[in-house]
Amino acid sequence: MSFPRASQALSRFTVLDLTRIRSGPTAVRQFADWGANVIKIDALSDDAGSEQPGGPRQGSDFQNLHRNKRGMTLNLKDPRGLAVFKRLVDKADVVVENFRPDVKARLGIDYESLKAINPGIVYGSISGFGQDGPYHKRPGFDQIAQGMGGLMSITGAPDQGPMRVGIPIADLTAGLFCALGILTALLERDVSGQGQWVQTSLLQAQIFMLDFQASRWLMEGEVPQQAGNNHPTSIPTGVFRTSDGYINIATTGGKIWERCAQAIGAPELISNADYATGPARSKNRDALNAEIERRTEQNTTAYWVETLNAAGVPCGPIYSIDQMFDDAQVRHLGLAQDVPNDQNRKITLVGQPFTLSRTPSKMAIRPPEFGENTEDVLAEFGFSADEIAALKDAKVV
Repeated sequence: MSFPRASQALSRFTVLDLTRIRSGPTAVRQFADWGANVIKIDALSDDAGSEQPGGPRQGSDFQNLHRNKRGMTLNLKDPRGLAVFKRLVDKADVVVENFRPDVKARLGIDYESLKAINPGIVYGSISGFGQDGPYHKRPGFDQIAQGMGGLMSITGAPDQGPMRVGIPIADLTAGLFCALGILTALLERDVSGQGQWVQTSLLQAQIFMLDFQASRWLMEGEVPQQAGNNHPTSIPTGVFRTSDGYINIATTGGKIWERCAQAIGAPELISNADYATGPARSKNRDALNAEIERRTEQNTTAYWVETLNAAGVPCGPIYSIDQMFDDAQVRHLGLAQDVPNDQNRKITLVGQPFTLSRTPSKMAIRPPEFGENTEDVLAEFGFSADEIAALKDAKVV
């Protein structure tokens, strides 16, 4: 198939992308960025204009979610459209969807229906709350999952009410876990020859991401509370004012704490009984933070970042987004990457956060326009010119 590939790592796989909004496109983006033949299937009934789930088609959000894919249109509500889709499934490796659980059964594109066509198909599903259970028909939304998943109860300052995280973390992690599950199923298929159904949800992903905060309750019976910018258990770790801004300082264990006290010119704090042990520092965190900040306010952010890191104490500035992209290390890592396009538009997006030495990922192609590759894709899947013309005339594609 002659189109630019983002990588050769997953180039042997064909992925049919039925996803919308964010969690599903996040999952599929992992395959597109690593070179899979990803075909984004838009419903023919969708508005072909600028407004799309995820914002305007040429807006930054949509461009970020759907790069390195090709696109076609298909009316799955028409029996002829369903027949087209099943022909695609017969030759595909993966289908990814994030419909509400009842929708795919109604359309006839559920896992059992597609498994009968292609037993090797790996079918990835993302929902709000799971494919069954008392909430399975509820629509999913990131902020609802953040609240029900416990995250908002531990985010923000104490006594100021629940606080959402500044990114759609339930959407994003559900997408990444779905992609990981699909890759796991593809590896297992190499042994068994059989596909399987990969399921995750925003709620499951959010609860998993609680990590040690969840285990504090499950193992120790502690209900974690909001701690603001302080680390919940490792003190002093938090935000401290400098003469020209703020810094993050992170200490774990007594040795780093002692190096921190020495570096800020306060060795007397080391022998102070209120700060001598981890539990004592945690109990007296407000007083200790005030002692540290009284010193850090006396010099600049740049001074403390240099001084504390040189002393072996993790410390960093707190950037705005523009400052972050201007940082020397961020520029060195090359995360901001230009997307080639024949429209001479400036498209710069965040690349993959991991690298492969032989088969790296790159920005290969811009996101597809509405139905841009329909004819090419159908031809590649064995549809004749006459069949394609008939489907277009019938408004199936």
